[in-house]
Amino acid sequence: MKRFLVLAVSVVCLCGFISLSSNVFAAPEGKTWEDIDYVGDGIVGHHLDIYLPEKGPGPFPAIVYIYGSAWFSNNLKGTAGMFSPSLLKAGFAVVAINHRGSREAIFPAQIHDAKAAIRFIRANATTYNLDPTWIGVTGGSSGGHLTALMGTSGGVSKHTIGSVTYDLEGSLGTHTGTDSSVQAACDWFGPTNFRTMDSCGSQMSHDPVDSPESTLIGGAIQENPDKCALANPVTYVDAGDPPFLIFHGNADPLVPFCQSDLLHKRLTQAGADSTYVQVSKAGHGDGLTIPINLNMMARFFSESLAAWRNRK
Repeated sequence: MKRFLVLAVSVVCLCGFISLSSNVFAAPEGKTWEDIDYVGDGIVGHHLDIYLPEKGPGPFPAIVYIYGSAWFSNNLKGTAGMFSPSLLKAGFAVVAINHRGSREAIFPAQIHDAKAAIRFIRANATTYNLDPTWIGVTGGSSGGHLTALMGTSGGVSKHTIGSVTYDLEGSLGTHTGTDSSVQAACDWFGPTNFRTMDSCGSQMSHDPVDSPESTLIGGAIQENPDKCALANPVTYVDAGDPPFLIFHGNADPLVPFCQSDLLHKRLTQAGADSTYVQVSKAGHGDGLTIPINLNMMARFFSESLAAWRNRK
Protein backbone atom coordinates (compact mmCIF):
# COMPACT_ATOMS: atom_id res chain seq x y z
CA MET A 1 0.00 0.00 0.00
CA LYS A 2 1.35 3.43 -0.97
CA ARG A 3 0.77 6.46 1.25
CA PHE A 4 2.51 9.81 0.86
CA LEU A 5 1.87 12.77 3.15
CA VAL A 6 3.29 16.29 3.22
CA LEU A 7 3.11 18.10 6.54
CA ALA A 8 3.83 21.78 7.15
CA VAL A 9 5.55 22.86 10.36
CA SER A 10 6.36 26.30 11.71
CA VAL A 11 9.60 25.45 13.50
CA VAL A 12 12.79 24.96 11.52
CA CYS A 13 15.84 23.72 13.39
CA LEU A 14 18.81 21.70 12.21
CA CYS A 15 20.29 19.02 14.44
CA GLY A 16 23.81 17.70 14.01
CA PHE A 17 24.44 14.61 11.90
CA ILE A 18 26.23 13.04 14.86
CA SER A 19 23.20 12.50 17.08
CA LEU A 20 19.47 12.61 16.58
CA SER A 21 18.69 13.69 20.12
CA SER A 22 20.64 14.74 23.18
CA ASN A 23 17.74 13.92 25.49
CA VAL A 24 18.79 11.26 27.97
CA PHE A 25 16.13 8.66 28.64
CA ALA A 26 14.25 9.12 31.90
CA ALA A 27 13.38 5.68 33.25
CA PRO A 28 9.62 5.14 33.56
CA GLU A 29 7.90 3.53 36.51
CA GLY A 30 7.77 0.18 34.72
CA LYS A 31 10.49 -2.41 35.19
CA THR A 32 13.87 -1.70 33.59
CA TRP A 33 17.15 -3.47 32.87
CA GLU A 34 20.26 -1.55 31.88
CA ASP A 35 23.59 -2.42 30.25
CA ILE A 36 22.71 -5.97 29.30
CA ASP A 37 25.52 -7.50 27.23
CA TYR A 38 23.62 -8.97 24.28
CA VAL A 39 26.69 -10.61 22.74
CA GLY A 40 28.57 -11.59 25.89
CA ASP A 41 31.94 -10.12 24.88
CA GLY A 42 32.10 -7.29 27.42
CA ILE A 43 32.34 -4.38 24.96
CA VAL A 44 30.19 -1.29 25.46
CA GLY A 45 29.01 -1.39 21.85
CA HIS A 46 27.15 -4.58 22.67
CA HIS A 47 25.04 -3.28 25.55
CA LEU A 48 21.30 -2.67 25.55
CA ASP A 49 18.65 -1.30 27.91
CA ILE A 50 15.08 -2.61 28.26
CA TYR A 51 12.17 -0.48 29.51
CA LEU A 52 8.72 -1.94 30.09
CA PRO A 53 5.45 0.03 30.15
CA GLU A 54 4.10 0.99 33.54
CA LYS A 55 0.77 -0.72 32.93
CA GLY A 56 -0.17 -4.14 31.65
CA PRO A 57 0.87 -7.68 32.49
CA GLY A 58 2.80 -8.39 29.30
CA PRO A 59 4.38 -10.03 27.51
CA PHE A 60 4.99 -6.74 25.72
CA PRO A 61 5.78 -6.26 22.03
CA ALA A 62 9.14 -4.53 21.75
CA ILE A 63 10.41 -1.60 19.70
CA VAL A 64 14.18 -1.53 19.22
CA TYR A 65 15.65 1.99 19.13
CA ILE A 66 18.87 2.61 17.14
CA TYR A 67 20.51 5.99 17.74
CA GLY A 68 21.90 8.37 15.14
CA SER A 69 25.64 9.12 15.34
CA ALA A 70 26.89 9.09 11.74
CA TRP A 71 27.81 5.50 12.72
CA PHE A 72 30.69 6.89 14.82
CA SER A 73 29.46 6.26 18.38
CA ASN A 74 29.35 2.97 20.25
CA ASN A 75 27.38 4.24 23.26
CA LEU A 76 24.37 6.48 22.64
CA LYS A 77 21.54 4.17 23.65
CA GLY A 78 20.71 6.74 26.34
CA THR A 79 19.32 9.08 23.67
CA ALA A 80 16.08 7.12 23.38
CA GLY A 81 14.24 9.71 25.45
CA MET A 82 12.58 11.54 22.58
CA PHE A 83 10.98 8.36 21.25
CA SER A 84 10.25 6.30 24.35
CA PRO A 85 7.29 8.06 26.05
CA SER A 86 4.90 7.69 23.10
CA LEU A 87 5.88 4.05 22.62
CA LEU A 88 5.63 3.12 26.29
CA LYS A 89 2.24 4.84 26.54
CA ALA A 90 1.06 2.77 23.58
CA GLY A 91 1.99 -0.43 25.41
CA PHE A 92 5.33 -1.21 23.79
CA ALA A 93 8.56 -2.12 25.55
CA VAL A 94 11.52 -0.03 24.40
CA VAL A 95 14.86 -1.73 23.81
CA ALA A 96 17.64 0.81 23.26
CA ILE A 97 20.75 -0.77 21.77
CA ASN A 98 24.37 0.20 21.27
CA HIS A 99 26.36 -0.88 18.23
CA ARG A 100 30.03 -0.68 17.36
CA GLY A 101 31.25 2.59 15.88
CA SER A 102 32.67 2.69 12.36
CA ARG A 103 36.13 3.71 13.60
CA GLU A 104 36.43 0.44 15.54
CA ALA A 105 34.69 -1.86 13.05
CA ILE A 106 33.53 -1.13 9.52
CA PHE A 107 30.32 -2.35 7.89
CA PRO A 108 28.73 -4.89 8.10
CA ALA A 109 29.63 -4.87 11.82
CA GLN A 110 26.80 -2.47 12.63
CA ILE A 111 24.06 -4.57 11.04
CA HIS A 112 25.60 -7.68 12.65
CA ASP A 113 25.20 -5.94 16.02
CA ALA A 114 21.59 -4.93 15.41
CA LYS A 115 20.64 -8.43 14.28
CA ALA A 116 22.44 -9.99 17.24
CA ALA A 117 20.40 -7.72 19.54
CA ILE A 118 17.16 -8.88 17.91
CA ARG A 119 18.20 -12.52 18.31
CA PHE A 120 19.04 -11.93 21.98
CA ILE A 121 15.69 -10.23 22.64
CA ARG A 122 13.76 -13.01 20.96
CA ALA A 123 15.70 -15.81 22.64
CA ASN A 124 15.35 -14.22 26.10
CA ALA A 125 11.83 -12.87 25.74
CA THR A 126 10.46 -14.82 28.70
CA THR A 127 13.13 -13.43 31.04
CA TYR A 128 12.25 -9.83 30.15
CA ASN A 129 8.48 -10.24 29.72
CA LEU A 130 8.62 -9.54 25.98
CA ASP A 131 6.62 -10.97 23.07
CA PRO A 132 9.12 -12.77 20.82
CA THR A 133 6.71 -13.07 17.90
CA TRP A 134 6.61 -9.37 16.92
CA ILE A 135 9.45 -6.83 17.13
CA GLY A 136 9.57 -3.35 15.60
CA VAL A 137 12.55 -1.08 15.00
CA THR A 138 13.06 2.68 14.77
CA GLY A 139 15.89 5.18 14.57
CA GLY A 140 17.04 8.40 12.94
CA SER A 141 19.83 9.46 10.58
CA SER A 142 22.46 6.68 10.69
CA GLY A 143 20.07 4.88 13.03
CA GLY A 144 17.44 5.33 10.34
CA HIS A 145 19.79 3.70 7.85
CA LEU A 146 20.21 0.68 10.12
CA THR A 147 16.46 0.65 10.81
CA ALA A 148 15.69 0.57 7.09
CA LEU A 149 18.35 -2.06 6.49
CA MET A 150 16.90 -4.22 9.26
CA GLY A 151 13.54 -3.95 7.53
CA THR A 152 14.68 -4.76 4.01
CA SER A 153 17.33 -7.40 4.72
CA GLY A 154 15.27 -9.81 6.81
CA GLY A 155 16.24 -13.35 5.90
CA VAL A 156 19.32 -12.23 3.96
CA SER A 157 22.59 -13.87 4.94
CA LYS A 158 25.34 -13.88 2.30
CA HIS A 159 24.87 -11.46 -0.60
CA THR A 160 27.24 -10.72 -3.45
CA ILE A 161 27.49 -7.65 -5.68
CA GLY A 162 30.33 -7.56 -8.16
CA SER A 163 33.46 -8.81 -6.45
CA VAL A 164 32.25 -8.20 -2.89
CA THR A 165 30.33 -10.63 -0.67
CA TYR A 166 28.94 -9.73 2.74
CA ASP A 167 27.22 -11.91 5.29
CA LEU A 168 24.60 -9.54 6.67
CA GLU A 169 23.45 -11.89 9.43
CA GLY A 170 26.75 -12.41 11.21
CA SER A 171 27.43 -14.93 13.96
CA LEU A 172 27.59 -12.82 17.11
CA GLY A 173 26.29 -14.13 20.41
CA THR A 174 24.94 -17.51 21.43
CA HIS A 175 21.59 -17.39 19.63
CA THR A 176 22.67 -17.68 16.01
CA GLY A 177 19.78 -20.00 15.19
CA THR A 178 17.17 -17.47 16.31
CA ASP A 179 15.23 -15.34 13.82
CA SER A 180 16.57 -11.77 13.49
CA SER A 181 13.75 -10.38 11.33
CA VAL A 182 11.61 -7.41 12.37
CA GLN A 183 7.88 -7.02 11.78
CA ALA A 184 7.67 -3.22 11.32
CA ALA A 185 10.17 -0.39 10.70
CA CYS A 186 9.95 3.36 11.28
CA ASP A 187 12.84 5.13 9.53
CA TRP A 188 13.54 8.77 10.41
CA PHE A 189 15.56 10.47 7.61
CA GLY A 190 18.09 7.68 7.12
CA PRO A 191 20.50 7.37 4.16
CA THR A 192 19.38 4.66 1.74
CA ASN A 193 21.73 5.06 -1.28
CA PHE A 194 25.11 6.46 -0.30
CA ARG A 195 26.51 7.33 -3.73
CA THR A 196 23.60 9.62 -4.66
CA MET A 197 23.59 11.78 -1.54
CA ASP A 198 25.76 14.60 -2.92
CA SER A 199 24.11 14.61 -6.34
CA CYS A 200 20.57 14.92 -4.99
CA GLY A 201 20.88 17.92 -2.71
CA SER A 202 23.09 17.44 0.35
CA GLN A 203 24.80 20.56 1.67
CA MET A 204 27.39 18.31 3.30
CA SER A 205 29.85 16.44 1.11
CA HIS A 206 29.55 12.68 1.52
CA ASP A 207 32.00 11.64 -1.19
CA PRO A 208 35.36 12.33 0.59
CA VAL A 209 37.23 9.43 2.11
CA ASP A 210 36.68 10.76 5.64
CA SER A 211 32.90 11.24 5.33
CA PRO A 212 30.62 9.22 7.61
CA GLU A 213 29.56 6.90 4.78
CA SER A 214 33.11 6.40 3.49
CA THR A 215 34.35 5.70 7.01
CA LEU A 216 31.54 3.18 7.47
CA ILE A 217 32.43 1.10 4.40
CA GLY A 218 36.20 1.55 4.72
CA GLY A 219 36.87 3.64 1.59
CA ALA A 220 35.62 6.55 -0.49
CA ILE A 221 32.06 5.77 -1.52
CA GLN A 222 32.45 6.73 -5.19
CA GLU A 223 35.43 4.38 -5.48
CA ASN A 224 33.61 1.45 -3.83
CA PRO A 225 30.27 1.01 -5.59
CA ASP A 226 29.89 -2.66 -4.66
CA LYS A 227 30.49 -2.05 -0.95
CA CYS A 228 28.04 0.86 -1.04
CA ALA A 229 25.38 -1.22 -2.75
CA LEU A 230 25.73 -3.92 -0.11
CA ALA A 231 25.27 -1.32 2.63
CA ASN A 232 22.26 0.38 0.97
CA PRO A 233 18.82 -0.59 2.31
CA VAL A 234 17.27 -0.14 -1.15
CA THR A 235 19.36 -3.05 -2.46
CA TYR A 236 17.33 -5.62 -0.53
CA VAL A 237 13.78 -4.34 -1.01
CA ASP A 238 11.20 -6.97 -1.91
CA ALA A 239 7.50 -7.69 -1.51
CA GLY A 240 8.08 -9.59 1.72
CA ASP A 241 9.39 -6.57 3.61
CA PRO A 242 7.50 -5.50 6.75
CA PRO A 243 5.40 -2.31 6.87
CA PHE A 244 7.43 0.90 6.77
CA LEU A 245 6.77 4.41 8.07
CA ILE A 246 9.29 6.96 6.79
CA PHE A 247 9.78 10.54 8.02
CA HIS A 248 11.97 13.15 6.30
CA GLY A 249 12.22 16.93 6.28
CA ASN A 250 12.40 18.52 2.85
CA ALA A 251 14.91 21.07 4.16
CA ASP A 252 17.33 18.48 5.54
CA PRO A 253 20.82 19.76 4.63
CA LEU A 254 22.72 16.63 5.66
CA VAL A 255 20.70 13.63 4.48
CA PRO A 256 18.70 14.93 1.50
CA PHE A 257 15.06 13.87 1.32
CA CYS A 258 15.69 12.11 -1.99
CA GLN A 259 16.98 9.25 0.16
CA SER A 260 13.54 8.63 1.64
CA ASP A 261 11.87 9.33 -1.71
CA LEU A 262 13.88 6.47 -3.19
CA LEU A 263 13.21 4.01 -0.38
CA HIS A 264 9.47 4.71 -0.45
CA LYS A 265 9.38 4.36 -4.24
CA ARG A 266 11.27 1.05 -4.18
CA LEU A 267 9.07 -0.36 -1.42
CA THR A 268 5.81 0.53 -3.15
CA GLN A 269 7.05 -0.70 -6.53
CA ALA A 270 7.88 -4.04 -4.90
CA GLY A 271 4.41 -4.27 -3.38
CA ALA A 272 5.47 -3.65 0.22
CA ASP A 273 3.46 -1.43 2.59
CA SER A 274 5.06 2.02 2.94
CA THR A 275 3.84 5.35 4.33
CA TYR A 276 6.05 8.36 3.67
CA VAL A 277 5.67 11.60 5.64
CA GLN A 278 7.63 14.46 4.10
CA VAL A 279 7.64 17.43 6.49
CA SER A 280 7.78 20.86 4.86
CA LYS A 281 10.66 23.12 5.98
CA ALA A 282 11.91 20.60 8.56
CA GLY A 283 15.62 19.97 8.81
CA HIS A 284 17.76 17.14 10.15
CA GLY A 285 15.88 16.08 13.25
CA ASP A 286 14.20 19.02 14.97
CA GLY A 287 10.98 19.96 13.27
CA LEU A 288 10.41 16.26 12.64
CA THR A 289 10.41 14.63 16.07
CA ILE A 290 7.38 16.61 17.23
CA PRO A 291 4.42 15.17 19.16
CA ILE A 292 2.16 14.72 16.12
CA ASN A 293 4.81 12.61 14.37
CA LEU A 294 5.85 10.67 17.47
CA ASN A 295 2.21 9.78 18.06
CA MET A 296 1.89 8.80 14.39
CA MET A 297 4.84 6.46 14.90
CA ALA A 298 3.16 4.86 17.92
CA ARG A 299 -0.09 4.42 15.96
CA PHE A 300 1.81 2.92 13.06
CA PHE A 301 3.37 0.29 15.29
CA SER A 302 0.03 -0.42 17.00
CA GLU A 303 -1.76 -0.82 13.66
CA SER A 304 1.05 -2.96 12.25
CA LEU A 305 0.93 -5.20 15.31
CA ALA A 306 -2.86 -5.54 15.09
CA ALA A 307 -2.72 -6.36 11.36
CA TRP A 308 0.01 -8.92 11.97
CA ARG A 309 -1.95 -10.61 14.75
CA ASN A 310 -5.11 -10.68 12.61
CA ARG A 311 -3.22 -12.57 9.91
CA LYS A 312 -2.18 -15.27 12.35
